[in-house]
Amino acid sequence: MNIHDLKQQLLTASKQTPADKVIKNARILDVFNLDWIEGDIAITNGKISGIGTFEGKEVIDAKQRYVCPSFIDGHVHIESSMVPPAEFSKVVLPHGVTTVITDPHEIANVSGTKGIQYMLDEAEQTMLDIFFMLPSCVPSTSFENAGAVLNAKDLKPFLQEKNVLGLAEVMDYPALASCEQDLIEKIIQTVEEKGKIDGHLAGLPTNAINIYRAAGIRSDHECNTQEDALERLRRGMYLLLREGSVAKDLKNLLPVVTTHNARRCLFCTDDKHLDDLLDEGSIDHHVRSSIALGLAPELAYQMASLNAAECYGLDEKGAIAPGYDADLLFISDLNNVVIDEVYKKGEQVAENGTFTGKASESGAADPSITTSVHFHPVTKQAIQVPVKDTSHIIEINPNQLATNKLIEPVDSTDGFFKPSIEKDLTKIVVVERHHQTGNVGAGILKGLSIKTGAIATTIAHDSHNIVAAGTNDVDLLLAIEHLKTMQGGLVIVKEGIVIADLPLTIAGLMSEKQAEDVYTELQQIDQAVHDIGFTGDFNPFLTLSFLTLPVIPALKMTDQGLFDVERFTHIEV
Repeated sequence: MNIHDLKQQLLTASKQTPADKVIKNARILDVFNLDWIEGDIAITNGKISGIGTFEGKEVIDAKQRYVCPSFIDGHVHIESSMVPPAEFSKVVLPHGVTTVITDPHEIANVSGTKGIQYMLDEAEQTMLDIFFMLPSCVPSTSFENAGAVLNAKDLKPFLQEKNVLGLAEVMDYPALASCEQDLIEKIIQTVEEKGKIDGHLAGLPTNAINIYRAAGIRSDHECNTQEDALERLRRGMYLLLREGSVAKDLKNLLPVVTTHNARRCLFCTDDKHLDDLLDEGSIDHHVRSSIALGLAPELAYQMASLNAAECYGLDEKGAIAPGYDADLLFISDLNNVVIDEVYKKGEQVAENGTFTGKASESGAADPSITTSVHFHPVTKQAIQVPVKDTSHIIEINPNQLATNKLIEPVDSTDGFFKPSIEKDLTKIVVVERHHQTGNVGAGILKGLSIKTGAIATTIAHDSHNIVAAGTNDVDLLLAIEHLKTMQGGLVIVKEGIVIADLPLTIAGLMSEKQAEDVYTELQQIDQAVHDIGFTGDFNPFLTLSFLTLPVIPALKMTDQGLFDVERFTHIEV
Protein backbone atom coordinates (compact mmCIF):
# COMPACT_ATOMS: atom_id res chain seq x y z
CA MET A 1 0.00 0.00 0.00
CA ASN A 2 1.33 3.43 -0.93
CA ILE A 3 0.69 6.78 0.77
CA HIS A 4 -2.14 7.70 -1.59
CA ASP A 5 -3.98 4.42 -1.02
CA LEU A 6 -3.55 4.67 2.75
CA LYS A 7 -4.99 8.19 2.79
CA GLN A 8 -7.98 7.03 0.76
CA GLN A 9 -8.56 4.15 3.16
CA LEU A 10 -8.46 6.48 6.15
CA LEU A 11 -10.73 9.06 4.55
CA THR A 12 -13.24 6.32 3.73
CA ALA A 13 -13.04 4.78 7.19
CA SER A 14 -13.61 8.18 8.80
CA LYS A 15 -16.50 8.83 6.39
CA GLN A 16 -14.90 11.98 4.99
CA THR A 17 -15.15 10.59 1.46
CA PRO A 18 -17.48 7.95 0.02
CA ALA A 19 -16.18 4.44 -0.53
CA ASP A 20 -15.61 3.11 -4.03
CA LYS A 21 -18.28 0.50 -3.31
CA VAL A 22 -20.64 -0.25 -0.47
CA ILE A 23 -22.36 -3.60 0.07
CA LYS A 24 -25.68 -3.19 1.87
CA ASN A 25 -28.25 -5.59 3.32
CA ALA A 26 -25.70 -8.31 4.06
CA ARG A 27 -25.49 -10.94 6.75
CA ILE A 28 -21.75 -10.81 7.40
CA LEU A 29 -19.77 -13.73 8.80
CA ASP A 30 -17.51 -12.69 11.67
CA VAL A 31 -14.84 -15.39 11.45
CA PHE A 32 -13.14 -14.14 14.61
CA ASN A 33 -16.12 -14.83 16.88
CA LEU A 34 -18.02 -17.30 14.67
CA ASP A 35 -21.01 -15.01 14.66
CA TRP A 36 -23.12 -13.01 12.24
CA ILE A 37 -23.31 -9.24 12.09
CA GLU A 38 -25.22 -6.72 10.01
CA GLY A 39 -23.94 -3.53 8.45
CA ASP A 40 -22.57 -1.97 5.31
CA ILE A 41 -19.23 -3.15 3.94
CA ALA A 42 -17.20 -0.21 2.61
CA ILE A 43 -14.60 -1.04 -0.06
CA THR A 44 -11.92 1.31 -1.40
CA ASN A 45 -9.05 0.32 -3.69
CA GLY A 46 -9.97 -3.33 -3.30
CA LYS A 47 -9.75 -3.30 0.50
CA ILE A 48 -12.36 -3.18 3.21
CA SER A 49 -12.34 0.24 4.85
CA GLY A 50 -15.04 -0.33 7.40
CA ILE A 51 -18.22 -2.07 8.55
CA GLY A 52 -21.11 0.08 9.74
CA THR A 53 -23.06 2.74 7.88
CA PHE A 54 -21.35 4.08 4.78
CA GLU A 55 -21.98 5.91 1.53
CA GLY A 56 -20.44 4.72 -1.70
CA LYS A 57 -20.00 5.70 -5.30
CA GLU A 58 -21.49 2.31 -6.16
CA VAL A 59 -23.99 0.41 -4.03
CA ILE A 60 -24.36 -3.37 -4.19
CA ASP A 61 -27.47 -4.87 -2.62
CA ALA A 62 -26.70 -8.22 -0.99
CA LYS A 63 -30.44 -8.84 -0.56
CA GLN A 64 -29.98 -10.42 2.87
CA ARG A 65 -27.64 -13.06 1.53
CA TYR A 66 -24.74 -14.39 3.56
CA VAL A 67 -21.47 -12.60 2.84
CA CYS A 68 -18.40 -14.62 3.78
CA PRO A 69 -14.67 -14.33 3.17
CA SER A 70 -13.62 -16.25 0.08
CA PHE A 71 -11.81 -19.56 0.26
CA ILE A 72 -8.09 -20.36 0.37
CA ASP A 73 -6.63 -23.69 -0.76
CA GLY A 74 -3.80 -24.34 1.69
CA HIS A 75 -1.81 -26.72 -0.51
CA VAL A 76 -2.31 -27.52 -4.19
CA HIS A 77 -0.27 -28.64 -7.15
CA ILE A 78 -1.83 -26.68 -10.01
CA GLU A 79 -0.20 -29.04 -12.50
CA SER A 80 -2.48 -31.83 -11.26
CA SER A 81 -5.44 -30.00 -12.78
CA MET A 82 -3.74 -30.59 -16.15
CA VAL A 83 -4.15 -26.94 -17.13
CA PRO A 84 -1.77 -24.01 -16.52
CA PRO A 85 -2.49 -21.21 -14.01
CA ALA A 86 -4.49 -19.03 -16.44
CA GLU A 87 -7.02 -21.80 -17.08
CA PHE A 88 -6.88 -23.10 -13.51
CA SER A 89 -7.92 -19.69 -12.17
CA LYS A 90 -11.02 -19.63 -14.37
CA VAL A 91 -11.98 -23.04 -12.98
CA VAL A 92 -11.60 -22.41 -9.24
CA LEU A 93 -12.73 -18.78 -8.94
CA PRO A 94 -16.40 -19.67 -9.56
CA HIS A 95 -16.06 -22.14 -6.68
CA GLY A 96 -15.17 -19.29 -4.33
CA VAL A 97 -11.42 -19.94 -4.21
CA THR A 98 -9.60 -16.64 -4.68
CA THR A 99 -6.25 -17.63 -3.16
CA VAL A 100 -4.14 -20.78 -3.43
CA ILE A 101 -0.83 -21.87 -1.93
CA THR A 102 0.85 -23.91 -4.63
CA ASP A 103 3.94 -26.06 -4.78
CA PRO A 104 5.22 -26.31 -8.38
CA HIS A 105 7.32 -29.37 -7.69
CA GLU A 106 5.59 -31.34 -10.45
CA ILE A 107 6.91 -29.14 -13.25
CA ALA A 108 10.14 -28.54 -11.33
CA ASN A 109 10.86 -32.28 -11.37
CA VAL A 110 10.59 -32.16 -15.15
CA SER A 111 11.97 -28.73 -16.09
CA GLY A 112 13.82 -27.43 -13.04
CA THR A 113 14.09 -23.68 -12.52
CA LYS A 114 12.63 -23.00 -15.98
CA GLY A 115 9.48 -24.78 -14.86
CA ILE A 116 9.22 -22.75 -11.65
CA GLN A 117 9.74 -19.50 -13.54
CA TYR A 118 7.08 -20.49 -16.06
CA MET A 119 4.53 -20.98 -13.27
CA LEU A 120 5.50 -17.70 -11.59
CA ASP A 121 5.13 -15.79 -14.85
CA GLU A 122 1.81 -17.45 -15.62
CA ALA A 123 0.46 -16.68 -12.15
CA GLU A 124 1.07 -12.98 -12.65
CA GLN A 125 -1.49 -12.93 -15.45
CA THR A 126 -4.42 -14.35 -13.47
CA MET A 127 -7.08 -12.80 -11.25
CA LEU A 128 -6.45 -15.59 -8.76
CA ASP A 129 -3.93 -14.88 -5.99
CA ILE A 130 -1.33 -17.62 -6.41
CA PHE A 131 1.34 -17.90 -3.71
CA PHE A 132 4.25 -20.30 -4.03
CA MET A 133 6.14 -22.64 -1.77
CA LEU A 134 9.42 -23.66 -3.39
CA PRO A 135 10.01 -27.36 -4.10
CA SER A 136 12.21 -28.74 -1.35
CA CYS A 137 12.96 -32.18 -2.75
CA VAL A 138 13.71 -32.35 -6.47
CA PRO A 139 14.07 -35.25 -6.94
CA SER A 140 12.02 -36.54 -4.01
CA THR A 141 14.67 -39.18 -3.32
CA SER A 142 17.96 -40.34 -4.82
CA PHE A 143 16.37 -43.65 -5.82
CA GLU A 144 14.89 -42.41 -9.09
CA ASN A 145 15.76 -40.13 -12.00
CA ALA A 146 13.95 -36.83 -12.35
CA GLY A 147 14.36 -34.19 -15.03
CA ALA A 148 16.23 -31.86 -12.70
CA VAL A 149 18.10 -31.55 -9.43
CA LEU A 150 17.40 -28.40 -7.42
CA ASN A 151 19.91 -27.47 -4.74
CA ALA A 152 19.69 -24.69 -2.17
CA LYS A 153 21.56 -22.29 -4.45
CA ASP A 154 19.02 -22.95 -7.23
CA LEU A 155 16.09 -22.01 -4.98
CA LYS A 156 17.63 -19.01 -3.22
CA PRO A 157 16.91 -16.38 -5.93
CA PHE A 158 13.22 -17.34 -5.93
CA LEU A 159 12.90 -16.46 -2.24
CA GLN A 160 13.04 -12.80 -3.29
CA GLU A 161 9.89 -13.13 -5.41
CA LYS A 162 6.94 -11.31 -3.82
CA ASN A 163 4.56 -14.26 -4.16
CA VAL A 164 6.97 -16.86 -2.76
CA LEU A 165 6.11 -17.69 0.86
CA GLY A 166 8.66 -20.34 1.73
CA LEU A 167 9.70 -23.97 1.30
CA ALA A 168 7.24 -26.65 0.20
CA GLU A 169 6.61 -30.10 1.61
CA VAL A 170 9.83 -31.58 2.98
CA MET A 171 9.39 -35.22 2.05
CA ASP A 172 12.94 -36.55 2.28
CA TYR A 173 12.74 -37.60 5.92
CA PRO A 174 16.05 -39.54 5.95
CA ALA A 175 17.85 -36.42 4.67
CA LEU A 176 16.22 -34.31 7.36
CA ALA A 177 16.92 -36.77 10.17
CA SER A 178 20.55 -37.18 9.10
CA CYS A 179 21.04 -33.40 8.70
CA GLU A 180 21.90 -33.67 5.01
CA GLN A 181 23.76 -30.47 4.15
CA ASP A 182 21.80 -29.21 1.15
CA LEU A 183 18.41 -29.70 2.80
CA ILE A 184 19.63 -27.93 5.92
CA GLU A 185 20.79 -25.03 3.74
CA LYS A 186 17.35 -24.86 2.09
CA ILE A 187 15.72 -24.64 5.52
CA ILE A 188 18.17 -22.03 6.85
CA GLN A 189 17.86 -19.72 3.84
CA THR A 190 14.06 -19.96 4.09
CA VAL A 191 14.09 -19.08 7.78
CA GLU A 192 16.44 -16.16 7.09
CA GLU A 193 13.81 -14.76 4.72
CA LYS A 194 11.12 -15.37 7.37
CA GLY A 195 9.47 -17.95 5.14
CA LYS A 196 7.15 -20.80 6.08
CA ILE A 197 8.05 -24.49 5.71
CA ASP A 198 5.60 -27.30 4.97
CA GLY A 199 5.96 -30.90 6.07
CA HIS A 200 5.23 -34.29 4.51
CA LEU A 201 5.09 -36.94 7.22
CA ALA A 202 3.38 -39.80 5.39
CA GLY A 203 3.80 -43.11 7.21
CA LEU A 204 6.43 -41.81 9.62
CA PRO A 205 6.73 -42.69 13.33
CA THR A 206 5.53 -40.26 16.00
CA ASN A 207 9.04 -39.11 16.86
CA ALA A 208 9.40 -37.81 13.31
CA ILE A 209 7.03 -35.00 14.30
CA ASN A 210 9.60 -33.87 16.86
CA ILE A 211 12.28 -33.84 14.15
CA TYR A 212 10.12 -31.85 11.75
CA ARG A 213 9.06 -29.33 14.39
CA ALA A 214 12.65 -28.95 15.58
CA ALA A 215 13.47 -27.92 12.01
CA GLY A 216 10.79 -25.23 12.10
CA ILE A 217 8.40 -27.17 9.89
CA ARG A 218 4.89 -26.28 10.94
CA SER A 219 2.28 -28.05 8.79
CA ASP A 220 1.34 -31.44 7.40
CA HIS A 221 -1.24 -32.55 4.83
CA GLU A 222 -0.34 -36.25 4.85
CA CYS A 223 -2.46 -37.48 7.78
CA ASN A 224 -4.98 -40.22 7.20
CA THR A 225 -5.61 -41.41 10.76
CA GLN A 226 -7.12 -39.47 13.64
CA GLU A 227 -4.30 -40.51 15.96
CA ASP A 228 -1.68 -39.07 13.61
CA ALA A 229 -3.69 -35.87 13.21
CA LEU A 230 -3.95 -35.36 16.96
CA GLU A 231 -0.23 -35.96 17.46
CA ARG A 232 0.58 -33.24 14.94
CA LEU A 233 -1.79 -30.80 16.60
CA ARG A 234 -0.35 -31.61 20.04
CA ARG A 235 3.13 -30.75 18.81
CA GLY A 236 2.10 -27.41 17.41
CA MET A 237 1.60 -28.24 13.76
CA TYR A 238 -1.14 -26.97 11.48
CA LEU A 239 -3.32 -29.81 10.22
CA LEU A 240 -4.36 -29.65 6.57
CA LEU A 241 -7.42 -31.79 5.89
CA ARG A 242 -7.02 -33.07 2.35
CA GLU A 243 -9.71 -34.06 -0.10
CA GLY A 244 -8.34 -34.50 -3.60
CA SER A 245 -8.98 -36.83 -6.49
CA VAL A 246 -7.03 -39.72 -4.98
CA ALA A 247 -6.37 -38.97 -1.30
CA LYS A 248 -9.69 -38.41 0.43
CA ASP A 249 -8.98 -37.90 4.13
CA LEU A 250 -11.65 -35.38 5.13
CA LYS A 251 -14.31 -37.76 6.45
CA ASN A 252 -11.82 -39.74 8.49
CA LEU A 253 -10.03 -36.74 10.02
CA LEU A 254 -12.93 -34.36 10.64
CA PRO A 255 -13.85 -35.84 14.08
CA VAL A 256 -10.46 -34.58 15.31
CA VAL A 257 -11.57 -30.97 14.78
CA THR A 258 -13.06 -29.31 17.86
CA THR A 259 -13.79 -25.75 18.93
CA HIS A 260 -10.57 -25.95 20.97
CA ASN A 261 -8.19 -26.84 18.13
CA ALA A 262 -9.99 -25.74 14.97
CA ARG A 263 -7.86 -22.62 14.57
CA ARG A 264 -4.94 -24.93 13.74
CA CYS A 265 -6.95 -26.74 11.04
CA LEU A 266 -7.49 -25.83 7.40
CA PHE A 267 -8.39 -27.40 4.06
CA CYS A 268 -6.42 -28.36 0.96
CA THR A 269 -6.96 -30.27 -2.27
CA ASP A 270 -3.31 -31.22 -2.92
CA ASP A 271 -3.94 -33.04 -6.21
CA LYS A 272 -7.28 -32.69 -8.00
CA HIS A 273 -8.06 -33.39 -11.63
CA LEU A 274 -9.83 -30.85 -13.81
CA ASP A 275 -13.00 -32.90 -14.18
CA ASP A 276 -13.31 -33.30 -10.41
CA LEU A 277 -12.78 -29.55 -9.92
CA LEU A 278 -15.51 -28.74 -12.42
CA ASP A 279 -17.98 -31.42 -11.31
CA GLU A 280 -17.38 -31.46 -7.57
CA GLY A 281 -15.63 -28.23 -6.68
CA SER A 282 -12.54 -27.19 -4.78
CA ILE A 283 -12.49 -25.94 -1.18
CA ASP A 284 -16.25 -25.32 -1.45
CA HIS A 285 -16.56 -29.11 -1.57
CA HIS A 286 -14.62 -29.38 1.70
CA VAL A 287 -16.93 -26.86 3.37
CA ARG A 288 -20.08 -28.50 2.01
CA SER A 289 -18.93 -31.97 3.03
CA SER A 290 -17.80 -30.85 6.50
CA ILE A 291 -21.17 -29.27 7.24
CA ALA A 292 -22.96 -32.41 6.02
CA LEU A 293 -20.74 -34.42 8.39
CA GLY A 294 -21.84 -32.29 11.34
CA LEU A 295 -19.33 -29.43 11.57
CA ALA A 296 -20.86 -26.07 12.42
CA PRO A 297 -21.11 -23.97 9.23
CA GLU A 298 -19.32 -20.99 10.78
CA LEU A 299 -16.41 -23.20 11.79
CA ALA A 300 -16.17 -24.76 8.33
CA TYR A 301 -16.08 -21.32 6.67
CA GLN A 302 -13.45 -20.15 9.15
CA MET A 303 -11.23 -23.14 8.37
CA ALA A 304 -11.58 -22.38 4.66
CA SER A 305 -10.54 -18.76 5.04
CA LEU A 306 -9.03 -17.23 8.18
CA ASN A 307 -7.21 -20.34 9.36
CA ALA A 308 -5.50 -20.88 6.02
CA ALA A 309 -4.54 -17.20 5.81
CA GLU A 310 -2.99 -17.25 9.28
CA CYS A 311 -1.13 -20.49 8.61
CA TYR A 312 0.71 -18.86 5.72
CA GLY A 313 1.02 -15.36 7.12
CA LEU A 314 -1.45 -13.76 4.71
CA ASP A 315 -2.39 -11.02 7.13
CA GLU A 316 -4.74 -9.19 4.77
CA LYS A 317 -6.81 -12.21 3.77
CA GLY A 318 -9.35 -14.54 5.28
CA ALA A 319 -11.81 -12.16 7.00
CA ILE A 320 -14.37 -9.45 6.42
CA ALA A 321 -12.93 -6.63 8.51
CA PRO A 322 -11.20 -3.28 7.98
CA GLY A 323 -7.76 -3.61 6.40
CA TYR A 324 -8.51 -6.96 4.76
CA ASP A 325 -8.71 -7.59 1.04
CA ALA A 326 -12.28 -7.44 -0.27
CA ASP A 327 -12.30 -11.10 -1.32
CA LEU A 328 -15.92 -11.99 -0.71
CA LEU A 329 -18.61 -14.55 -1.42
CA PHE A 330 -22.35 -13.92 -1.71
CA ILE A 331 -24.00 -17.14 -0.57
CA SER A 332 -27.71 -17.92 -0.80
CA ASP A 333 -27.58 -21.36 0.89
CA LEU A 334 -25.03 -21.55 3.70
CA ASN A 335 -25.10 -25.30 4.34
CA ASN A 336 -24.96 -26.33 0.69
CA VAL A 337 -22.47 -23.57 -0.16
CA VAL A 338 -24.46 -22.14 -3.04
CA ILE A 339 -22.22 -19.31 -4.26
CA ASP A 340 -24.13 -16.62 -6.18
CA GLU A 341 -21.25 -14.19 -6.65
CA VAL A 342 -17.49 -14.08 -6.08
CA TYR A 343 -15.61 -10.82 -5.55
CA LYS A 344 -11.85 -10.45 -5.79
CA LYS A 345 -10.55 -7.21 -4.26
CA GLY A 346 -13.99 -5.73 -4.70
CA GLU A 347 -14.44 -6.76 -8.34
CA GLN A 348 -16.87 -9.46 -9.39
CA VAL A 349 -15.04 -12.42 -10.93
CA ALA A 350 -17.78 -15.06 -10.98
CA GLU A 351 -21.56 -15.27 -10.91
CA ASN A 352 -23.74 -18.37 -10.54
CA GLY A 353 -20.84 -20.70 -11.24
CA THR A 354 -19.54 -18.84 -14.29
CA PHE A 355 -16.27 -16.95 -14.53
CA THR A 356 -16.99 -13.26 -15.25
CA GLY A 357 -13.58 -11.72 -14.64
CA LYS A 358 -10.96 -10.55 -17.06
CA ALA A 359 -9.70 -13.52 -19.04
CA SER A 360 -5.97 -14.09 -19.23
CA GLU A 361 -4.19 -16.21 -21.80
CA SER A 362 -1.37 -18.64 -21.16
CA GLY A 363 1.98 -17.53 -22.51
CA ALA A 364 4.21 -19.60 -24.74
CA ALA A 365 6.36 -22.00 -22.74
CA ASP A 366 10.07 -22.50 -23.36
CA PRO A 367 10.51 -25.21 -26.06
CA SER A 368 12.41 -27.37 -23.59
CA ILE A 369 9.26 -27.49 -21.47
CA THR A 370 7.00 -28.53 -24.35
CA THR A 371 9.37 -31.22 -25.66
CA SER A 372 10.18 -33.12 -22.49
CA VAL A 373 9.61 -36.78 -23.37
CA HIS A 374 12.85 -38.45 -24.46
CA PHE A 375 13.66 -42.16 -24.32
CA HIS A 376 15.08 -44.91 -26.50
CA PRO A 377 12.60 -47.46 -27.88
CA VAL A 378 11.49 -49.88 -25.17
CA THR A 379 11.74 -53.56 -26.05
CA LYS A 380 9.61 -56.49 -24.93
CA GLN A 381 12.65 -57.92 -23.16
CA ALA A 382 13.05 -54.73 -21.11
CA ILE A 383 9.63 -55.09 -19.51
CA GLN A 384 9.86 -58.76 -18.53
CA VAL A 385 9.52 -59.49 -14.80
CA PRO A 386 11.47 -62.52 -13.52
CA VAL A 387 9.58 -64.36 -10.76
CA LYS A 388 10.15 -67.31 -8.44
CA ASP A 389 7.81 -69.28 -6.17
CA THR A 390 6.49 -66.09 -4.56
CA SER A 391 6.79 -62.46 -5.60
CA HIS A 392 6.45 -58.98 -4.18
CA ILE A 393 3.23 -57.33 -5.35
CA ILE A 394 2.12 -53.70 -5.12
CA GLU A 395 -1.51 -53.70 -3.98
CA ILE A 396 -3.65 -50.62 -4.60
CA ASN A 397 -5.64 -49.09 -1.76
CA PRO A 398 -8.56 -47.38 -3.53
CA ASN A 399 -8.56 -43.61 -2.96
CA GLN A 400 -5.39 -43.74 -0.87
CA LEU A 401 -1.78 -42.90 -1.71
CA ALA A 402 -0.36 -45.69 0.45
CA THR A 403 -0.13 -49.18 -1.04
CA ASN A 404 0.05 -52.63 0.53
CA LYS A 405 3.07 -54.93 0.30
CA LEU A 406 2.05 -58.46 -0.66
CA ILE A 407 4.14 -61.60 -1.09
CA GLU A 408 2.19 -64.20 -3.05
CA PRO A 409 2.53 -66.83 -5.79
CA VAL A 410 1.88 -65.51 -9.32
CA ASP A 411 1.36 -67.09 -12.73
CA SER A 412 4.44 -67.31 -14.95
CA THR A 413 5.65 -68.42 -18.36
CA ASP A 414 9.30 -69.45 -18.77
CA GLY A 415 10.10 -67.84 -15.41
CA PHE A 416 8.51 -64.49 -16.22
CA PHE A 417 5.37 -62.96 -14.71
CA LYS A 418 2.13 -63.56 -16.60
CA PRO A 419 -0.73 -61.10 -15.88
CA SER A 420 -3.95 -62.65 -14.57
CA ILE A 421 -7.39 -61.10 -15.06
CA GLU A 422 -8.90 -63.56 -12.55
CA LYS A 423 -6.44 -62.50 -9.82
CA ASP A 424 -6.55 -58.83 -10.91
CA LEU A 425 -2.78 -58.85 -11.44
CA THR A 426 -1.35 -56.56 -14.12
CA LYS A 427 2.17 -55.54 -15.09
CA ILE A 428 3.42 -52.09 -14.05
CA VAL A 429 6.25 -50.43 -15.97
CA VAL A 430 8.18 -47.19 -15.35
CA VAL A 431 10.33 -45.75 -18.16
CA GLU A 432 12.84 -42.94 -17.52
CA ARG A 433 11.93 -40.14 -19.93
CA HIS A 434 14.23 -37.22 -19.13
CA HIS A 435 17.84 -38.19 -19.86
CA GLN A 436 17.58 -41.27 -22.10
CA THR A 437 19.25 -43.44 -19.48
CA GLY A 438 17.45 -46.50 -20.77
CA ASN A 439 16.19 -47.28 -17.28
CA VAL A 440 13.05 -49.41 -17.16
CA GLY A 441 11.50 -50.67 -13.94
CA ALA A 442 8.88 -53.43 -14.10
CA GLY A 443 6.82 -55.23 -11.48
CA ILE A 444 3.46 -56.64 -10.47
CA LEU A 445 0.35 -54.65 -9.57
CA LYS A 446 -2.82 -55.87 -7.89
CA GLY A 447 -6.18 -54.10 -7.88
CA LEU A 448 -6.13 -51.96 -11.05
CA SER A 449 -9.38 -53.68 -12.06
CA ILE A 450 -9.01 -53.68 -15.85
CA LYS A 451 -9.86 -56.67 -18.05
CA THR A 452 -7.84 -55.92 -21.19
CA GLY A 453 -5.44 -53.42 -22.75
CA ALA A 454 -3.13 -50.92 -21.08
CA ILE A 455 -3.05 -47.37 -19.75
CA ALA A 456 -0.05 -45.07 -19.53
CA THR A 457 0.79 -41.50 -18.53
CA THR A 458 3.65 -39.06 -18.05
CA ILE A 459 2.05 -37.90 -14.81
CA ALA A 460 4.01 -40.04 -12.37
CA HIS A 461 4.74 -38.38 -9.04
CA ASP A 462 7.17 -36.93 -8.35
CA SER A 463 9.81 -37.49 -11.01
CA HIS A 464 7.19 -37.81 -13.75
CA ASN A 465 8.72 -40.57 -15.76
CA ILE A 466 6.38 -42.71 -17.85
CA VAL A 467 4.23 -45.13 -15.87
CA ALA A 468 2.13 -47.77 -17.58
CA ALA A 469 0.07 -50.75 -16.49
CA GLY A 470 -1.58 -53.41 -18.57
CA THR A 471 -2.69 -56.93 -19.22
CA ASN A 472 -0.31 -57.66 -22.10
CA ASP A 473 3.05 -56.52 -23.45
CA VAL A 474 1.88 -55.49 -26.92
CA ASP A 475 -0.57 -52.91 -25.59
CA LEU A 476 1.88 -51.77 -22.92
CA LEU A 477 4.62 -51.05 -25.45
CA LEU A 478 2.24 -49.23 -27.79
CA ALA A 479 0.95 -47.05 -24.95
CA ILE A 480 4.50 -46.13 -23.91
CA GLU A 481 5.55 -45.27 -27.46
CA HIS A 482 2.40 -43.19 -28.06
CA LEU A 483 3.33 -40.96 -25.12
CA LYS A 484 6.56 -40.05 -26.90
CA THR A 485 4.62 -39.22 -30.06
CA MET A 486 2.27 -36.94 -28.11
CA GLN A 487 5.08 -35.50 -25.95
CA GLY A 488 3.21 -36.44 -22.83
CA GLY A 489 -0.29 -37.05 -21.57
CA LEU A 490 -2.70 -39.92 -20.95
CA VAL A 491 -3.35 -42.85 -23.30
CA ILE A 492 -5.49 -45.98 -23.36
CA VAL A 493 -4.75 -48.90 -25.69
CA LYS A 494 -6.95 -51.90 -26.45
CA GLU A 495 -6.02 -54.82 -28.70
CA GLY A 496 -3.24 -52.91 -30.42
CA ILE A 497 -5.25 -49.72 -31.02
CA VAL A 498 -5.10 -46.35 -29.24
CA ILE A 499 -8.75 -45.83 -28.27
CA ALA A 500 -8.33 -42.55 -26.34
CA ASP A 501 -5.63 -40.05 -25.50
CA LEU A 502 -5.14 -36.64 -23.91
CA PRO A 503 -2.02 -34.72 -24.97
CA LEU A 504 -0.29 -32.79 -22.16
CA THR A 505 2.55 -31.02 -23.94
CA ILE A 506 3.55 -28.63 -21.13
CA ALA A 507 6.16 -30.76 -19.33
CA GLY A 508 4.00 -33.81 -19.94
CA LEU A 509 1.73 -32.47 -17.19
CA MET A 510 -0.51 -29.72 -18.57
CA SER A 511 -2.45 -29.03 -21.74
CA GLU A 512 -2.09 -26.00 -23.97
CA LYS A 513 -5.84 -26.13 -24.64
CA GLN A 514 -8.65 -24.36 -22.81
CA ALA A 515 -10.16 -26.02 -19.75
CA GLU A 516 -13.43 -26.82 -21.54
CA ASP A 517 -11.60 -28.75 -24.26
CA VAL A 518 -9.50 -30.66 -21.73
CA TYR A 519 -12.66 -31.53 -19.82
CA THR A 520 -14.20 -33.01 -22.97
CA GLU A 521 -11.08 -35.11 -23.60
CA LEU A 522 -11.12 -36.32 -19.99
CA GLN A 523 -14.69 -37.50 -20.45
CA GLN A 524 -13.53 -39.49 -23.48
CA ILE A 525 -10.74 -40.96 -21.36
CA ASP A 526 -13.28 -41.95 -18.69
CA GLN A 527 -15.40 -43.73 -21.30
CA ALA A 528 -12.42 -45.53 -22.74
CA VAL A 529 -11.38 -46.75 -19.30
CA HIS A 530 -14.69 -48.58 -19.05
CA ASP A 531 -14.16 -49.96 -22.55
CA ILE A 532 -11.14 -51.90 -21.22
CA GLY A 533 -13.28 -53.32 -18.43
CA PHE A 534 -12.40 -51.05 -15.52
CA THR A 535 -14.67 -51.79 -12.55
CA GLY A 536 -13.01 -49.92 -9.67
CA ASP A 537 -14.44 -47.08 -7.56
CA PHE A 538 -11.34 -44.90 -7.98
CA ASN A 539 -9.60 -42.91 -10.72
CA PRO A 540 -7.20 -45.39 -12.36
CA PHE A 541 -4.94 -42.75 -13.92
CA LEU A 542 -4.57 -40.77 -10.72
CA THR A 543 -3.97 -43.96 -8.78
CA LEU A 544 -1.36 -45.06 -11.31
CA SER A 545 0.37 -41.68 -11.10
CA PHE A 546 1.06 -42.13 -7.37
CA LEU A 547 2.38 -45.69 -7.63
CA THR A 548 5.76 -44.15 -8.48
CA LEU A 549 6.12 -41.94 -5.38
CA PRO A 550 8.87 -43.52 -3.26
CA VAL A 551 8.19 -41.53 -0.11
CA ILE A 552 4.75 -42.98 0.68
CA PRO A 553 4.52 -46.61 1.91
CA ALA A 554 4.63 -49.41 1.26
CA LEU A 555 5.80 -50.53 -2.19
CA LYS A 556 6.30 -48.24 -5.20
CA MET A 557 7.85 -48.56 -8.65
CA THR A 558 10.61 -46.27 -9.99
CA ASP A 559 12.67 -46.30 -13.16
CA GLN A 560 15.29 -48.17 -11.13
CA GLY A 561 12.95 -50.94 -10.03
CA LEU A 562 10.67 -51.98 -7.17
CA PHE A 563 11.10 -49.76 -4.11
CA ASP A 564 10.35 -50.69 -0.49
CA VAL A 565 9.51 -47.37 1.18
CA GLU A 566 9.61 -48.75 4.71
CA ARG A 567 13.12 -50.13 4.21
CA PHE A 568 14.03 -47.22 1.88
CA THR A 569 15.75 -49.45 -0.64
CA HIS A 570 15.09 -51.20 -3.93
CA ILE A 571 14.17 -54.87 -3.70
CA GLU A 572 13.79 -57.77 -6.11
CA VAL A 573 10.30 -58.61 -7.35
